[in-house]
Amino acid sequence: MTPLEAAIVGVLGLNAMVTIALTAMGEVIAERSGVVNIGLEGILLASAWLAVYADIATGSWLAGYLAGLAMGAALGLMHAAIAVYARGDQIIAGVGLNLAAAGGTTLGIRAVWGNYGQSPPVASRPPAFDVLGVRVSYMVPLTFLVAILAWWLLERTEWGLRVKAVGDDPRSADALGISVERTRLAATVLGAALAGVAGAYMSIDYLGSFVKLMSAGRGFIALAAVAFSGWDVLGALLGSIVFGLGDALSTYYTTIRGSSAAAYPYRTIPYILTLLAVSATAWRARMPRALGRPYKRE
Repeated sequence: MTPLEAAIVGVLGLNAMVTIALTAMGEVIAERSGVVNIGLEGILLASAWLAVYADIATGSWLAGYLAGLAMGAALGLMHAAIAVYARGDQIIAGVGLNLAAAGGTTLGIRAVWGNYGQSPPVASRPPAFDVLGVRVSYMVPLTFLVAILAWWLLERTEWGLRVKAVGDDPRSADALGISVERTRLAATVLGAALAGVAGAYMSIDYLGSFVKLMSAGRGFIALAAVAFSGWDVLGALLGSIVFGLGDALSTYYTTIRGSSAAAYPYRTIPYILTLLAVSATAWRARMPRALGRPYKRE
């Protein structure tokens, strides 16, 4: 690989990073409140599908992004209702969301566009700029800005202190007058909304159409980035850059090899990196003490 090719892979990695980073940072916020949402894969798929539908229907990429955000927030609200208020099993709820989105979006392609594989190209694609001949979305610099804002929100505001309190010791937080349910609800919806924006980016911005099961494990990679980061927003951003570069390397080598059988091992690069990163950092991970545990006031 020449230096120019390496630079191009780096640019491609930044594009690939956005979906994982936004999803992971949103999940950090949700998990710091004590709610785990493994339904991120489903949120990405559902938001990506609705974003394309809205884009094609209205001719506006902004409508696509807003539709994706709304879908993410709605699914986050549903998950919070089950996990926080109904005190249901958070893992089962997330698995159900993933399965429903996988099946629902596949049927949605058939019902709306008449096939089981892919939507038509979007009518309106967001503006972008060019780096080394590669289209770079404005969501790349915006993702870094979101990371700074999310870090400030969690680490420098009273609301962030409340989120961390209910995630670590909900009983004590409740005794201090903090509403555990409302705080967890808000954190879960905010985290899912970011995943919804990530899904919209993936379809209308990164690819330009919706493809069946196009999330391809990115929701699970985002969960790995959360663990890799030690439940820190900026660490999740760093992990997402690493995984995005792995994705770009996979794309680069697969493109060079064409459709030959030798190309398939390269597609495992992002997932191998995920396993290695999580394994290497598992010893220092400190998850919120009440993560995944429903709170019931006595």
